[in-house]
Amino acid sequence: MLKKIGIVLTSLTLLSTQHLAADTYEGTWHLRALDGMEVRKARALLEFDMDKMHLSGFDACNRIGGKLIKNTDTNITAPMLMSTKMACRENIHRWVSKRVRTVLSEGFHIKKEKKYGIKGLTLKSPSHELFFKKMVKK
Repeated sequence: MLKKIGIVLTSLTLLSTQHLAADTYEGTWHLRALDGMEVRKARALLEFDMDKMHLSGFDACNRIGGKLIKNTDTNITAPMLMSTKMACRENIHRWVSKRVRTVLSEGFHIKKEKKYGIKGLTLKSPSHELFFKKMVKK
């Protein structure tokens, strides 16, 4: 009986820790959809460095960067982002920028999944859902 409990606990630990495994999220991710709407043209990017718990990228208007805080095994926050202060070119850029920043500051659950026929990464906060595709180096 104790052996079964140990196996179950080990399995649960592995499942909960794999959500934030460094190699799973490392790299640069291109925002494809925001709340189900296709937004590739906004060109928002996020780059995760899970070993250093750091985030950098482009929110569709400005370069952003900051520390990631792990709230739970599957929830992360980036509460204090550094940013450039450039004007947004078009309404879609302003719309995307505001929502990306909201997701990062509210805290988000992160998971790999397939959506819209694409393997990618979903960041889901209480307000919005962002879906990213990993960019491949050529």
